[in-house]
Amino acid sequence: MIIAHLRHGRGKHCAPPHESVHRGHAAIHARKGSTCRTTRSARPCGPTIGDPVDWLDPEPFLRGTAWLDGKRPVRADPDDLARLPWDVAARAELPIGVRIEFTAAPGTRAVELRYRAAVPDADDPLRDLRHCFALWSGARFVGETCVAPAAEAVVKLPLPPGGGVFSVYLPEGQAPVPLALRAVGGALSPAPARPRWLVHGDSITEGWWSTRPARSWPATAGRLLGLDPVNLGYAGAARGELPLAEHLARLPGELITLAFGTNCWSRAPATADWLYETVRAFVGLVRTGHPETPLLIVSPVLRPEAEHTRNALGATLTELRRAMERAGRDLAAEGDGHLSVLSGGPLLGPEHLADGLHPNDRGHARIAAAVAEALSGLPGVPVASPPASAR
Repeated sequence: MIIAHLRHGRGKHCAPPHESVHRGHAAIHARKGSTCRTTRSARPCGPTIGDPVDWLDPEPFLRGTAWLDGKRPVRADPDDLARLPWDVAARAELPIGVRIEFTAAPGTRAVELRYRAAVPDADDPLRDLRHCFALWSGARFVGETCVAPAAEAVVKLPLPPGGGVFSVYLPEGQAPVPLALRAVGGALSPAPARPRWLVHGDSITEGWWSTRPARSWPATAGRLLGLDPVNLGYAGAARGELPLAEHLARLPGELITLAFGTNCWSRAPATADWLYETVRAFVGLVRTGHPETPLLIVSPVLRPEAEHTRNALGATLTELRRAMERAGRDLAAEGDGHLSVLSGGPLLGPEHLADGLHPNDRGHARIAAAVAEALSGLPGVPVASPPASAR
């Protein structure tokens, strides 16, 4: 399903089974809730006038966004989908890592978020999945509100007294589109902007088998460093697709991380020589738009079945990892003084994997800590001060 049709306003920058298991289903359902309707039984899709507190446009509050396709956050350039494999285009429709971030004035009792979302069919596994909107303050989890899937609804999240800066992580499996938000008993303003961190990778970067979107390693490392992570992970992909490198080159960002390679062992088998040259080409294209942006390459983390087993082209994951790291080191030695390499091999043990491939929460936390340390050591990294609760 190549989704290359044009839409108005596109291309704008800007515990039972776990949620990540169903994200593939959600990509199919994401477009079901994309039509705005106004009826007597449904609220209009945009803010309305006349409520005690007017609804606010969500766009100034959105964080972790790559592009907007109309009002819908997407993770690939909507004007350039035809060059992407269909699975990448489908994954890009899911709002992985997208958040609502706001400053609440003292006395604000709650925030209400109006959204539109896909509704799973009666026989769809997503029907049994809880859809939870999680509230965080810096690195501190405040609470979450879980709701049944609805084509359009309002969710209310109570706020602690005293006000402050908060993030609302969306339930990615439902592919919600924020329509409006408002304060209950106070006032909201957009949270201060933080340095944008572009994170490209595969299902591990997407956050598979973290128990909640906020527990993925990019989200966790972003909180540790006070960054705005833009999650450009694509499950089953990140095989060195060069059009994605050009997408990265066009996106605004203050630092970049490339964390891929494990799908080059099995899903789209590669040789070590092929991956070496592909990494060099990928970085070269990214550098056309970000010539001096700090860039960290993270090679594949532990995958026990693949470490010493040869793929269809004769390469082990150990050999692919070494090729990726060598490509990064060679580029640095050739004059890219803003590039660094972090070996993913030593970061995890078997106990940090949920299924032999994807990290559990402990594994995601370990990757986040290592990436945060590596990023903070790069020259020119514009790391903001994390919130007090993250220190």
